[in-house]
Amino acid sequence: MKYEEHILASAREFDVDPVLIAAVIRVESNYRPDVVSPKGAVGLMQLVPDTAKQVAALLRMEDYSLEALSEPGINIRLGSAYMRLLLTEFGEDRVMALAAYNGGLGRAREWWRQGILKPGGSVSQIPFPETRNFVERVLKITGTYQALYGDRLKAPVRAPGG
Repeated sequence: MKYEEHILASAREFDVDPVLIAAVIRVESNYRPDVVSPKGAVGLMQLVPDTAKQVAALLRMEDYSLEALSEPGINIRLGSAYMRLLLTEFGEDRVMALAAYNGGLGRAREWWRQGILKPGGSVSQIPFPETRNFVERVLKITGTYQALYGDRLKAPVRAPGG
């Protein structure tokens, strides 16, 4: 798997399933680190520069720059940290975290508050077709990657104090 070393390191650092990280990369960029979306999202995990900057500040990354977002290790680290924040925000609910990753945290919070999306809810409840499709694809690829790479990409054990 491309970028396996970066995926495993970030998964371990942020206690995120490496299979989930790999699936997000597959759907977002198809493993192309130089891709930029029409909305300005950058790199393997398609991070919006403002979000990446906020996550980098939380991590106290001194080497962060917009140009660095195209570097696989930095992009995967920031994307994985952001995924950890979203999983924590939504009680480890992958559907909600992925909906927030694609549709925006503010929007996902609103869907949650209004009861449009509920904890443990179905992907079909996601009101935006693009976000619904993204979540469906990531979850499907997660299953495929788990079958293909399950033993190699075991869920991480977070380091003590990390």
